Amino acid sequence: MWKQAVEWLAAAATDPQECKREWDYGAGTMLVEAGRYWDVLSVPDRLGLLALDILWRDPLKVPGPTLVDCAARRVGFFLPPDPVSEWVGFGVRHVGRGSWVAVPPPYRPAGRLEWLVPPDGTGSLHIPGTLETALREASRTLAVLAPVSAEPVVMDGW
Repeated sequence: MWKQAVEWLAAAATDPQECKREWDYGAGTMLVEAGRYWDVLSVPDRLGLLALDILWRDPLKVPGPTLVDCAARRVGFFLPPDPVSEWVGFGVRHVGRGSWVAVPPPYRPAGRLEWLVPPDGTGSLHIPGTLETALREASRTLAVLAPVSAEPVVMDGW
């Protein structure tokens, strides 16, 4: 499984061979181009982790590739490329064509980056509508929890 996942993820790099060498022998992360094989929807970690938990409710469906940046406290959901999509919400960032994403190899964490759901190499990605539904539910849950939380949650667009 890992070989196929490595090939799929490295294909988005400018130089796939250099990408794989860096993963194996270098710092462990590479910048790969978004918008060709996938886009990334980056959200605050509390929202993203709760949404991912909601996506795991269906035991027959494995969520698409999902990356966490522990230092930036963000979760990135890999989606099909869609240059015209607009994602709206507090702290939500859509990363597409013309942008670059730092990724570790699919088989291990690297520094502050770690796969919560690594790519499987088949090209399987999050389904945008399903992800949006999970993010809406997670946002509603966080809004209810906000009064007891130390971190403010702003309901904007979800």
